[in-house]
Amino acid sequence: MSKIFLTGFPGFLGSGLLPRILSPATDQTAVCLVQEKFMGDAERRVGALASEHPHLEGRIELKAGDITPPNLGLGKSKKLQKSIAEIFHLAAVYDLSVERSLAMRVNVEGTGHMLDFAAGCTALERFQYVSTCYVSGRYAGIFREQDLVKGQKFNNYYEETKYLAEVEVQKRMIGGLPATIYRPAIVVGDSRTGATQKYDGPYYVMRWLLRQPFVAVLPVVGDPTTVRVNLVPSDFVVKAIAELSVQEASLGKVYQLADPNPLTVDELISELGRATGRLIVRVPALWEASKLAIDHLPGVYRLMQIPSSAIDYFVHPTHYTCENTLADLDGTGVELPSFLGYLDRLVEFVKRHPEIGSEAMV
Repeated sequence: MSKIFLTGFPGFLGSGLLPRILSPATDQTAVCLVQEKFMGDAERRVGALASEHPHLEGRIELKAGDITPPNLGLGKSKKLQKSIAEIFHLAAVYDLSVERSLAMRVNVEGTGHMLDFAAGCTALERFQYVSTCYVSGRYAGIFREQDLVKGQKFNNYYEETKYLAEVEVQKRMIGGLPATIYRPAIVVGDSRTGATQKYDGPYYVMRWLLRQPFVAVLPVVGDPTTVRVNLVPSDFVVKAIAELSVQEASLGKVYQLADPNPLTVDELISELGRATGRLIVRVPALWEASKLAIDHLPGVYRLMQIPSSAIDYFVHPTHYTCENTLADLDGTGVELPSFLGYLDRLVEFVKRHPEIGSEAMV
């Protein structure tokens, strides 16, 4: 019986992906690589998934390990490797403020270890790798799915290390690795329920507005009428990966799971005001000065709870195209829902769940 090997469990996307890639129509099982400290969470998540999706019962195996040491901390793994037909590599440090040493260890070295592990999987049919649109860094202009090395500079070490990791994946693809790469834009909660595992990106602004009275003040950097913020819901990302991963035509391709027509910052602010019930007073602010104030002026971060690293995405100069994604999802029933159609559900979820934080799983 062939197996799927998955990293990034019990993370939000990994948890959402399992019920879709372990189809009731197949007899495949999944082996999830889980850090020891997250094993309890993973066991509870498996129980919840099996309860919600009975076809998963007995088909998910949790294996303690870590992508950061060679051989993933699995010891002798040749028997396991022989049984693996497909690898889904989702594990990464998603933290815009991450230190470079940690990001290099997890995102770059960890992906290298996964690629080495894949090389030992003699029956491997596909290496499914989840990257990010922001391998673009601060590239000014249109960034296409075939683009990668463009001389770009990066906003942070998360972007840089995901770029370096994808460079290595694409090198292995040139060398014969059967692989597909997925680049999500900024991922927000489920479009149907609003649920998410952490609050970051636009949630920082959303929560800042919700902490204020009806008339809310919002500093605005750059030109909000020209910069666009590319947001996609988690359920779209999961559905798209699951659908594209089984297509023969997707082998060797890169897919930007992005909104082809994202809102401008100005439009996003207006919609956030509507959804939170706030009249927003926009206060023009300087980009670098705002970051310095958050990082160095006492009380600014404590008041706003918006990290300086998030400010960069409100002056982000890159526009993402997604021709491969649109073409290969056409006719499958997997479509990107309108942000305006589910924003209210995101806001309601935030109101109901103030206990959720913005910390990354590391």
